[in-house]
Amino acid sequence: MNISIRNIEKSYGSRKRKKRILKGLDLDASGGDCIGIAGKNGCGKSTLLSVLAGVQKADSGSFSIDGHELFSRPKDLSKNVGFVPQASALMEELTAYDNLLMWYTKEEISRQLNSGVLGLLGIGDFLRTRVRDLSGGMKKRLSIGCVMCTMPPVLLLDEPCAALDLECKENIIGYIKDYVRKGGIAVLTSHDPMELEICSSHYVMKDGRLTPYAYNGNVDNLVASL
Repeated sequence: MNISIRNIEKSYGSRKRKKRILKGLDLDASGGDCIGIAGKNGCGKSTLLSVLAGVQKADSGSFSIDGHELFSRPKDLSKNVGFVPQASALMEELTAYDNLLMWYTKEEISRQLNSGVLGLLGIGDFLRTRVRDLSGGMKKRLSIGCVMCTMPPVLLLDEPCAALDLECKENIIGYIKDYVRKGGIAVLTSHDPMELEICSSHYVMKDGRLTPYAYNGNVDNLVASL
């Protein structure tokens, strides 16, 4: 499996005051790759992921998987790409189980809890708890569980472990490692050493473009390059 992202352009604002956020951005990845993207706040990292997920529309460019264009086929895009934004999109007044019912059948939930993604994420531990009462790490695990209902081959994660404690980070990172080990492609934005450590390739986003970066575990050097 291969993905090809070509010439992604995205701007905001009026014609007279248009600000280009993404400037002809390119990226390639294959099954088993975990791509880490770092960059200053506001540089366009979140915009890139939301465009690739179909939440926002690119001004131009293409996104294909094994040669099949996805932007022009919204159903194929949603089937093949899972997106976990930094902010929770869960229904706070509902339980974790009720949120899952928006994505899975009851039978699928039971099966996935026993021997699938929901079990790997430990969601059974808080299944009947209202989302508003869950910790940040639990919400993040539940969010990942929801978008994995179609078992998409591409998973986009925006700051997946931001503001989480060490145990929660280890749980989520463990799942991402398992996902790519089974042939999935993960693309995540992060400045967290634990997350960057599991990435097979690293990029810095600056001036609307991606530049490969040889990350050696030194976050200070990474930050200095932004």
